[in-house]
Amino acid sequence: MSYRVHGSPISRMTRVTWMLEELGAPYELVHARLGTRDLVGLSPSNKGPVLVDDGFVLTDSAAICLYLADKHGDAGFGPRDARERAQMESWLFFALAEFEAVMWTKIKHRVLLPKEMRLDVGPWLAAEFARELKTLHRRLGDNDYAMGDRFTCVDVILGHCGRWAMYAKFPIGSEPVAAYFERVLARPAYARAIAAEEALAARTGPES
Repeated sequence: MSYRVHGSPISRMTRVTWMLEELGAPYELVHARLGTRDLVGLSPSNKGPVLVDDGFVLTDSAAICLYLADKHGDAGFGPRDARERAQMESWLFFALAEFEAVMWTKIKHRVLLPKEMRLDVGPWLAAEFARELKTLHRRLGDNDYAMGDRFTCVDVILGHCGRWAMYAKFPIGSEPVAAYFERVLARPAYARAIAAEEALAARTGPES
């Protein structure tokens, strides 16, 4: 039985699609359009992505990726013991609460919010991003991936955050971090995920 992923193409949904492509698991993508009731009954916030697995419904991209890595433990993308799980959760909390938050705020105030609600937060966000980039640099150290020498679900989330940072035109002022983003975003599974979501958008039309 395949997974179903509900969400908006080329958004946080890509993290889930990418994870499924890494696993080689069968899945179906369902376009949930922004500003509609497409996710009523699936997501309390009416936001994607949402994973449906044989009646089990799970929201939030990081939780979904960790769940998939756990469920397909033999693939090696998840934690192997309690300490690794704690480390991976620490990484995910950092990625979402600290690193992603900066670029998401910029995108909202530059693109998504109505013009009358936008603020000039550029200088503050530039300083915040520089600080969090230094944290990421220190956390990665000399490792190829977040958890050392193996690619995990953490790298799916961090890699996608890196793509957002580039989209938001934040300078990646750390050679090791820039190389890390280049390495994870060059994975064939990421390219396949983008292609699958672009095909979904082409079939189902615009968001609203």
